[in-house]
Amino acid sequence: MRWQSGRRSSNIEDRRGRKAAAGGGLGLLVVALVVLLLGGDPRALLQMVGGSGGAVQSGPPPAEQAEAADFTSAVLASTEDVWGEIFRASGQTYREPRLILFSGRTSAGACGMGSAAMGPFYCPPNQEVYLDLTFFDDLAGMGGAGDFAAAYVIGHEVGHHVQNLLGTSDQVRGMQQGRSQADANALSVRLELQADCYAGVWAYHANRTSRMLEPGDVEEGLAAAAAIGDDRLLRRAGRDVVPEAFTHGSSAQRQQWLNRGLQSGDPQSCDTFGG
Repeated sequence: MRWQSGRRSSNIEDRRGRKAAAGGGLGLLVVALVVLLLGGDPRALLQMVGGSGGAVQSGPPPAEQAEAADFTSAVLASTEDVWGEIFRASGQTYREPRLILFSGRTSAGACGMGSAAMGPFYCPPNQEVYLDLTFFDDLAGMGGAGDFAAAYVIGHEVGHHVQNLLGTSDQVRGMQQGRSQADANALSVRLELQADCYAGVWAYHANRTSRMLEPGDVEEGLAAAAAIGDDRLLRRAGRDVVPEAFTHGSSAQRQQWLNRGLQSGDPQSCDTFGG
């Protein structure tokens, strides 16, 4: 990826080097499940942890993460530019999200306490993305190595912010009320796949304006999408692959919708709820 010459976002709060104050906790089995099923709306789960923890300073951010933090700021700035223009073209105003860099655990305000074990997540009430940069190493270990693989993750979480602004997230949560668990999960899958598609839409426009993508980048993104498909993650964990339990989509589905956004650049092509 050609990202070094891009501007940097001012919407980043760096909490690395701070340690969250003592609070509640999650059982290891629950944490393992959340690691498998990344992203989405974490409010119900996070509130099990408790939202009272603050943060205390414990040292400077890790020096080895300096480039990853700079990269994250550049990618976030690019999403701001792209979605700002897309919203303006439709007569709307894009409210930029805030991205919180943290280490280990951090307070996520209305969403309770966030943990690195959960992977990156978006908190709708706060309009904030939360990211522990060690996730990029974890992703590489699962087969999602490369800078565009990491950028896809950021683009996906920003995609959830777009859904929040458009009201899609609230609509889905309303539709899930009173449904069976399988039906609620199916709606969650559609929401997650749309966020994948929105990540592709961002990359399409960023590449048109700044020639961001280099040979092999698309393949990196698609490999990352496959690496965090529900079916592959469940197999890695030694669990049965039961489609009715999926909340994010299979590897093939995540690749399909990311690629649709990459090829079309049109948010209207990301209608995962049609049909």
